Amino acid sequence: MTLKNILDELNKLSNPEKIVFKEKKFGISSNNSLGIYHKDLKVLAKQIGQNNQIALELFDTNIYEARILCSKIYNPKDITLELMEKWVKTFENWEICDSFCMGFFAKSEHALQKTEEWSKNENEFIKRASFSIMASYSFANKNASNDIFERFLEIVEREVNDDRIYVKKAVNWALRNIGKRNIDLYKKAILSANRILLNKGKSAQWIARNALSELNKESLNILDYPRDIYR
Repeated sequence: MTLKNILDELNKLSNPEKIVFKEKKFGISSNNSLGIYHKDLKVLAKQIGQNNQIALELFDTNIYEARILCSKIYNPKDITLELMEKWVKTFENWEICDSFCMGFFAKSEHALQKTEEWSKNENEFIKRASFSIMASYSFANKNASNDIFERFLEIVEREVNDDRIYVKKAVNWALRNIGKRNIDLYKKAILSANRILLNKGKSAQWIARNALSELNKESLNILDYPRDIYR
């Protein structure tokens, strides 16, 4: 498909009523949006297939949904540090942030570097990107060793006092997902959450209690990704 073909398809899917609905229901406020649900963009992305050049052209149209498509058809192995910095600075809501981070940035060779850097960023959605990558990395990289996630837990504990909703939710998300990776990290995540409980900050309390509520469920599915059994 050419760029023109794709833009034609996006215009066909366009629905201004969905812009209003997404903002009211999910808090997704976006500039230059056509009003297309994420699930429909995923279908279109499969039809397009992986294509780095088209992805870059889509991003440069400045159309919100075209940028989400970019994150779905660009090969994560080809992401450069420069592109990551360019893209992350445009994030305006949690949807596009997570779309880029979950199956895309989390698979990049630069994921860990940017997780460290962005966790200290003052911008709400750049900072969210750090923890969205952490949450996704727990499942996106099946061979990563436990020490990577132990470092994530240190960052989580450091940042629990950020009370901005889309940051604290991502911090909580990262904590919960780390705890689901394997039994060893489950125990460490529980210990981490209990340490966070000692912090009397409102955000910290919510993050810890919410995480413990899920991690203590009897029905919790703990995976068995690599454990450092020889450490």
